[in-house]
Amino acid sequence: QVQLVESGGGLVEAGGSLRLSCAASGRTLGVYYMGWFRQAPGKERVFVATIRWSGENQYYADSVKGRFTISKDNAKNTVYLQMNSLKPEDTAVYYCAASQTTGGIYYYQRYHYWGQGTQVTVSS
Repeated sequence: QVQLVESGGGLVEAGGSLRLSCAASGRTLGVYYMGWFRQAPGKERVFVATIRWSGENQYYADSVKGRFTISKDNAKNTVYLQMNSLKPEDTAVYYCAASQTTGGIYYYQRYHYWGQGTQVTVSS
């Protein structure tokens, strides 16, 4: 089992920044990717960004490319999502997830472990 604990959400004005953190513990040996997904009310969960467990190779959704940065502190087993130039449409619950596969990394169905979610609200 892999445990994921997120932190860092909150309320921010449009154009502002937030940094989300996700601390991983437990049996992380088989984890290949750590990702962030988000889910707005009444909508499905969608891909935001993902990073290989080694910290190399980051991938982003087009909607956040150039504004969000995913990174990993290998010593702390912690993944970060730095979110800049936030827009009201970024408002959602953000989930951290861990995948034990190397394919389909943009699809939430390929992630096996999930955090509890953290609310991000961007006011206009």
